Amino acid sequence: MDAWVWLGVSVVLAGVLLFYRVAPGWVERALNPVVQPPAAVSSAALALHGRLRIADLHTDSLLWGRDLLARSGRGHADIPRLLAGNVALQVLTVVTKTPRHQNIDHNDDCTDNILPLALAQRWPMRCWGSLCERCLYQSWRLHDMARRAEGRLLLIKSQADLRAYLQRRQREPGIIAALLGIEGAHALDGDLANLERLYDAGFRLMSPSHFFDTDIGGSAHGMAQGGLTDKGRQWLAWMEAHGMVVDLAHASGATLDDVLRLARKPVVVSHTGVKGTCANARNLSDAQLEAVAANGGLVGIGFWDTATGGNDVAAIVRALRHAVDRIGACHVALGSDWDGAVAVPFDAARLAELTDGLLGAGFNEDEIASIMGENVLRYLAQVLPPG
Repeated sequence: MDAWVWLGVSVVLAGVLLFYRVAPGWVERALNPVVQPPAAVSSAALALHGRLRIADLHTDSLLWGRDLLARSGRGHADIPRLLAGNVALQVLTVVTKTPRHQNIDHNDDCTDNILPLALAQRWPMRCWGSLCERCLYQSWRLHDMARRAEGRLLLIKSQADLRAYLQRRQREPGIIAALLGIEGAHALDGDLANLERLYDAGFRLMSPSHFFDTDIGGSAHGMAQGGLTDKGRQWLAWMEAHGMVVDLAHASGATLDDVLRLARKPVVVSHTGVKGTCANARNLSDAQLEAVAANGGLVGIGFWDTATGGNDVAAIVRALRHAVDRIGACHVALGSDWDGAVAVPFDAARLAELTDGLLGAGFNEDEIASIMGENVLRYLAQVLPPG
């Protein structure tokens, strides 16, 4: 092989290596921007924010391949920024498959946006054709981070874990807890037996669907948007029996109705908006809000524009106000969707800006404490397996 051929091969290999090194960062910077500059926060809000036990029901930060123990210059959340924002507990939800040209109205399951990202991040070959293996790999990554964090990051899998963590946090404020979830039961690869594998890997939350319909239940963004299937009823019974959180974010209206009719335990809608401030297929009607509250569940309000109708703190506060006015502060929570391929007004380190916005909008301190985290902590202490 002559020198010119060797040079050509070397250039191609260098290009491939460069792609694998930098492409995930390019994609994340494009899909997860912060769109508002830092805002001043009042001294009263800073003091209150420092006293809160904050919990957020949804981020997709594991998807992007970053070491979450290191503070990043891209995306919305990592452990240092969550600690800077005084977050006590963060639900980290894994994504296994999304459709090309994803939208909030109609999607099928024929395409797979996550496979190219998995290849670029050099996920193991077993993840290429198995959505369940993609879950297990992301769980392994988080467990590895917790091991390397030397006690600063703890994984919550039971009520006993949660109690021990909260007691310890009173003495050591510089620690954070995480709970693992899954967006969409297509991650089961069609086999309910995989619930056991995922439970053993630490997952404690799952939704029946994400952006397309599944064999468990319809999606609000699917083609048929049907209800809970017979298999879905088996899924629901297993989830409740094992203390896994049933998450109705992205569920079709029919699936939401079916689950709420059958559920024996409270559910969550981890990240959503309300039609009262932003009317689209992604968001909950007042009747749906009231049905979740009647079940004893929680509604996590998101931070992005199709959830709130705007791209600033004021829009998030308006959505929170609408939800609280309809169902009371005890059923409302945060569901940021940080790192969920959305633009948000602030990253995790700037979360005090939301506390300031809530104070300015007339929420009292008890309401703010409930919304910002106490509701989630109370809910998990009720729903998770005992120990």
